[in-house]
Amino acid sequence: MNPSTPSTAGLAALETRLRQDLAWLELPAKRWIPERTVDGHALVNVAIIGGGMAGLAVSAALGHLGIDAVIYDQSPRGFEGPWATTARMETLRSPKQLTGPALGLPSLTFRAWFEAQFGTQAWDALDKIPRLQWMDYLRWYRDVLDIDVRNEHRITAITPREDGCVALSITNAAGNETVFARHVILAMGRDGLGGPAVPAFVRDLPRRFYAHSSDALDYGTLRGKRVGVIGAGASAMDSAATALEAGAASVDLLIRRTDIPRINKGKGAGNPGLTHGHVVLPDDWKWRIRHYINVQQVPPPRGSTLRVSGHANARFNLGTPITDVEVTGNALQVHTPKGDFALDFLLLGTGFRIDWTARPEFAPFARHVRVWKDRYAPPAGDDDIELADSPDLGPVFEFQEKTAGECPGLERIHCFCAPATLSHGALSGDIPAVSDGAKRLAQGLAATFYREDVELHYANMETFAEPEIDGTEWTPAPPPPALADQAFGS
Repeated sequence: MNPSTPSTAGLAALETRLRQDLAWLELPAKRWIPERTVDGHALVNVAIIGGGMAGLAVSAALGHLGIDAVIYDQSPRGFEGPWATTARMETLRSPKQLTGPALGLPSLTFRAWFEAQFGTQAWDALDKIPRLQWMDYLRWYRDVLDIDVRNEHRITAITPREDGCVALSITNAAGNETVFARHVILAMGRDGLGGPAVPAFVRDLPRRFYAHSSDALDYGTLRGKRVGVIGAGASAMDSAATALEAGAASVDLLIRRTDIPRINKGKGAGNPGLTHGHVVLPDDWKWRIRHYINVQQVPPPRGSTLRVSGHANARFNLGTPITDVEVTGNALQVHTPKGDFALDFLLLGTGFRIDWTARPEFAPFARHVRVWKDRYAPPAGDDDIELADSPDLGPVFEFQEKTAGECPGLERIHCFCAPATLSHGALSGDIPAVSDGAKRLAQGLAATFYREDVELHYANMETFAEPEIDGTEWTPAPPPPALADQAFGS
């Protein structure tokens, strides 16, 4: 089968198989959470902010347990997450066989979706999953599971309350509204608790001179320009390659390290023990593992690196940290220990940082969240700002109060994005273990809902009156003969 002409019949057959698989597993479970209202408004049981892969996976996992959820996403339909917007790699970085958000269902995997349309030979020939094809798969995932996503809904405030709910202030095409939810899940990606990390030497530059790798940018505007790329990670390589392919006159990668990392230590540590065991490790081991991975850094994918080095006008400047940047007319003078670079534009492949002030919607509760630096002091020399600022999450990914009693309802907000990694492991955004994370969160919420409503569930059990038998299933035996008659044979 030609991989450029997908088979609609094959996909229809897969969808039939998926429905059968779910029926055999008795999924989804029947809805069991009682309806509630607050201030005259119906309560949403779970509101999920973010309709990318993580949000879809946790919504599906909740649905399997009979818990209804609503996803709110600011993007237009089909453009949730970075895949079809700001991501610039040609293919995913993960191996194609990883099952991602399939929740243990073979017929829900990318492989099943791909083979149903293009056949097994095309799968065998596939190296890595094309980025935009992954987005197509996630669109299908949403549709085939009938996940409730409200697109073009921007959250402007998240306010925990004392009365057992969280108020969401939302702006959409119809205007402003307030939604009340019993629990809220933040599934907002790598920048979910902050935004791009911007180096100090860039912050005072006019905005026309730079962009972060996560910004929406027309790379065609870089044609003929001298571009500098800060960093050597995956996003830096993808940005550099995109600039080169858009016709940049030159691209200088300005790399602080004297060498580019070669080994992905996180990949070497991945196994079911870490997936399920990180959450119960002592604090010092959690910190030690995540700090080591941060220090070693993740190397850029080989394909992304070759995509850059294949251009004669790309230069890898190792051991070249930037000390200062000056504006000289319509250009930049970039100072480094190895000399100055005359550049027209900078692309920042500098990752993300936790910054509550960058997300005004968190203002009602941000100052009350307990973070790791409130509970743990690392050994000398192991300081790590990313880890120190990470939220100290409870067993259901819930935020916890810095000072008990000062922010009632904070525990009803759950962090299912990258900053959860120190507390729970890499379960809340990366393809390898996102299903495990989604199931952990869904099961934890199921237990929480049951505990919160246990009196009602007990009352329902007491009043349950569906008979299993009606008394016609047997014939009562006659009374036994008198003991004396049995004894004397009369």
